[in-house]
Amino acid sequence: MSADKIRVLIVDDIAETRENVRKLLQFESDVDVAGAAGSGKEGIQLAQELDPDVVLMDINMPDIDGITATEIIRQKQPHIQVIILSVQNDQNYMRRAMLAGARDFLTKPPMGDELISAVRRAGEMARAERAKGAQQRLVATSASGSSAAMANFTPISKGKIVTVYSPKGGTGCTTIAVNLALALNSEDTRTVLVDANLQFGDVAVFVNEQGKNTILELAPRVDELEPDIVEEILIKHEASGMRILPAPQRPEMAEKVNADQFSKVLQYLQRMYAYVVIDTSPILSDVILSTIDISDVLVLVTTQEIPSIKNARLFLDLLHTLGIGKERIIFTMNRYDKRIAITPERVSDNLKQEIVTTIPLDEKVVITAVNRGVPFMLDNKSQPVGRGILSLAESVRTRLAALEDKDEPLVRR
Repeated sequence: MSADKIRVLIVDDIAETRENVRKLLQFESDVDVAGAAGSGKEGIQLAQELDPDVVLMDINMPDIDGITATEIIRQKQPHIQVIILSVQNDQNYMRRAMLAGARDFLTKPPMGDELISAVRRAGEMARAERAKGAQQRLVATSASGSSAAMANFTPISKGKIVTVYSPKGGTGCTTIAVNLALALNSEDTRTVLVDANLQFGDVAVFVNEQGKNTILELAPRVDELEPDIVEEILIKHEASGMRILPAPQRPEMAEKVNADQFSKVLQYLQRMYAYVVIDTSPILSDVILSTIDISDVLVLVTTQEIPSIKNARLFLDLLHTLGIGKERIIFTMNRYDKRIAITPERVSDNLKQEIVTTIPLDEKVVITAVNRGVPFMLDNKSQPVGRGILSLAESVRTRLAALEDKDEPLVRR
């Protein structure tokens, strides 16, 4: 058995299911099924004995249910990543599983490719967590060496992470993120724009800087970064001076960046820039979830379309379950059209979350800017859509100042 293989423990009270899952994994050269358990209690015991990278956990078992078992395993061995398997694709189960520390949630029976992909993602995270734990132990025993290594770089202050997210595609997240970053950027508040949509990110296209360095140049060396290395890799947007860190140029390269690496890159950028503005994808991947975890504020984007409002409601419920307070959310309505009866006030009342900023519909300005690769905040900031972005930027500054006085973490775990 190779040490490079992802060690998997299967926990399910139905023997046939355990065997079917084992068969799905047995032909993968990078996966080793280290063991199988028929109950939650046995799963907890085998996890301690076998120390696997990944546990595939059934949610419904007669003695200890999968969510409780997940919580116990993660408390004792936080590097182990748990993938919950359930016959019920229920949002409540998913939220409970995430709160318990599960890494992923799949509906039974899982498709082969879906299961293998999830196991590989979780395996990478487990290895990263093991390495992180080893590094922390090393630092604890050699504090003087660590202090010397940090002596070459002393940040002026810790920057703020501002994540722009929408649970519905097509709401204009990238447009907002790019132009918001430009609105926040100045000589006194240097800003870096990061693309967290690792498969199909468009930030580089929006600023006409495609074909240059990407996150792939930073992620593999995340534990040995230096300010001059980072500055060299980041793209400098000549028209504004803003720095940009694009997504990989090909979708298949996204898997080369795991959530731990991405979070570390963001936290390093915090030491160099006043604002780290992040564009995201609607899919709540490990990278997106970890980004939300460490964000100072979250710009949540909706439109006047019913599917967008529905998804915003579901996401707000999820944030509440995860312990993220309303004060950390800057709810924004994009493409606002006064002719449509669904007003920001109605949406605010319905979702019990105030829409702080509205950005008016202006397809001509926005589409022209995208196609030119010249964000409208560079030459059309006086237009209504530009004024909407300036209002959003002011809301971000005001909210961050208010939160700094409280000095509370984003996620209360």
